[in-house]
Amino acid sequence: QIQPVESGGGLVQPGGSLRLSCSASGFRFDDNDMGWYRQTPGNECELVSSISTIRRTYYGDSVKGRFTISQDRTENMMYLQMDNLEPEDSAVYYCVVGDPTLPVVRESCTPKYLELWGQGTTVTVSS
Repeated sequence: QIQPVESGGGLVQPGGSLRLSCSASGFRFDDNDMGWYRQTPGNECELVSSISTIRRTYYGDSVKGRFTISQDRTENMMYLQMDNLEPEDSAVYYCVVGDPTLPVVRESCTPKYLELWGQGTTVTVSS
């Protein structure tokens, strides 16, 4: 089964930056919304950001103004630039291909319908 692959997580100090990458070869960006969810240490699942087939973007309130989502459709890549990171941003971040959209609210970070999820990349923000 085709699966997106995340990279770019790691340990960063508060106020620092990270760039997450998602390789999504085999998917048509024109057919499916894509986005980043995160699962916090408290097991909450939050839609951090998404980008639609027509490039409309969504950002969760907690990351607006700090995170930027983008795609390179020629390379089948999606990115999440995270700036001014806070300890509360510590989580496992998942790249997700929607079916074809992505819900803002969900009970858990597990696939529903025909969504495709990567394995996740861990971001830790700590001094």
